[in-house]
Amino acid sequence: MLKAFDPSAALPDLIAALRQDGAVILREQVPRDLADEVAAELRPHFDRIGRAAQSDFNGYKTLRISSILKRSRRSADLIGHSRILEIADVILLPHCINYRIGSCTGIEIWPGEGPQRLHRDDGIYPIKMPGIEWQISVNWALDDFSLENGGTHVIPGSHNWKEPRPPLESDTVQAVMPKGSALVYLGSVWHGGGANRTDKSRMGLVNTYSLGWLRQEENHYLSIPREVADSYPEKIRRLMGYQGHGRILGWYPHNLDGY
Repeated sequence: MLKAFDPSAALPDLIAALRQDGAVILREQVPRDLADEVAAELRPHFDRIGRAAQSDFNGYKTLRISSILKRSRRSADLIGHSRILEIADVILLPHCINYRIGSCTGIEIWPGEGPQRLHRDDGIYPIKMPGIEWQISVNWALDDFSLENGGTHVIPGSHNWKEPRPPLESDTVQAVMPKGSALVYLGSVWHGGGANRTDKSRMGLVNTYSLGWLRQEENHYLSIPREVADSYPEKIRRLMGYQGHGRILGWYPHNLDGY
């Protein structure tokens, strides 16, 4: 069973559990009304384009959408949530100057969907370095997550595996949490969406934060129109990637008259 914490939990306790198990649940981190607002903003986009990403890996009874900050303004309250960024600061900033959103994806698992293949989110990067997490992931529950409706499977401790071995569903526990909660997990942890054995869909919003010197999984410069990006607070713009990494990486000659 994954450790679950209330909003008042001390940050060191959260971090200790995250380092030990590779994942933690933050219970009722935002009001249910906020989760409902984000879900309502995403609903028409799920209905219009959610089937486009269906595949053997993503499932054929699961809807997915990206470009979230273009589609839901209230999603910024989740993506820029202070408790999430506190955790990201501790895990990522020892290895970078700043971090940014790696990807942001709405996922709705429909009745009859089977379990997703277990995977690691940091598998998109071709190398690993012991002791360094390339990214962390956050799965926001926009519906109640249960054992029956597709609550995310996680293998606790799999981020510490020293030797390659096949991940087994029998090794997993599921993230059971009420709407407005968040599952926070390291990029190196094996996990996957669960099977939905109910008669109702369940919706979540998954966003990742990656080291600032890595290429982002989703290109937010192109997926979010510039006028939309400009309309968000500086904190959100920086998370999209509108910042350099130190004085050199991402350098732009804006003061050198076209040099």
